[in-house]
Amino acid sequence: MLVVFSDLDGTLLDAEGYDFGPAAPALEALARRGIPIVLVSSKTRREIEYWRRRLSNGHPFVVENGGAIYVPEGYFPFALERAVRRDGYEVLELGRPHAELVRALDEAARETRTPVLAFHRMTIGEIRRRTRLPPALARLARQREYDEPFQLPARAPADPLLRALERRGLRWTRGGGFYHVTGHGGKAPAVEILVSAYRRACGRIRTIGLGDAWNDLEYLRLMDIPIVVAGPAAHSMRSALPRARLTEPPGPAGWSRGVLEALASHGPSEVVP
Repeated sequence: MLVVFSDLDGTLLDAEGYDFGPAAPALEALARRGIPIVLVSSKTRREIEYWRRRLSNGHPFVVENGGAIYVPEGYFPFALERAVRRDGYEVLELGRPHAELVRALDEAARETRTPVLAFHRMTIGEIRRRTRLPPALARLARQREYDEPFQLPARAPADPLLRALERRGLRWTRGGGFYHVTGHGGKAPAVEILVSAYRRACGRIRTIGLGDAWNDLEYLRLMDIPIVVAGPAAHSMRSALPRARLTEPPGPAGWSRGVLEALASHGPSEVVP
């Protein structure tokens, strides 16, 4: 059985207009074969729920760079250890509360005299300008629970601030046009938990993973077939993970080609039970 794990922005979704139309051939092929797509994103729960509705996706998902795992209740024939039931999901929280991250980021910025452009201080208009999100999705992007995105002015050195965050026991990563401060180990631990759950439920599985940014790299290392979708970080990511496949087109067109080539090399797969 195959399971696909996928980033959203710049991967399944176009980085400019958030369109997934060019991915239709691969999405249809996966649907015909009953292969689940697990979304693994820096986006919030509310944002991912929006895209799951658009994609007719009923599978588990990972929010805010690995801050939590959401599994629809009854999806697996067992309960996830340490998960709580909430709003029709089993929720496994791996991150620290957003308020703690914001407080630590503000403290680190003052300590290092770094002019941080923090997400929680941006207006909806500012978020729209910096992300090109429409108003409704910009509002959903602000509903953060486990991860705080931020930007730095072009000439501001990043290292002093990032080291100050690390001294506070926090982690940081980069994805898209933002740094992210987190209180957890990134996307990889969340993906590892879900891979184990699929193996427990379905037996032997093979995994395909797709991403385009550095915050995807560690989880792509876990995949049987890692695919780097063309973008600004693609070649450096490929150097860090030489066995990864690199798509030629960027965004959803590259996503589709990468998935279809992986399916062709794998052969027929089992339908999800």
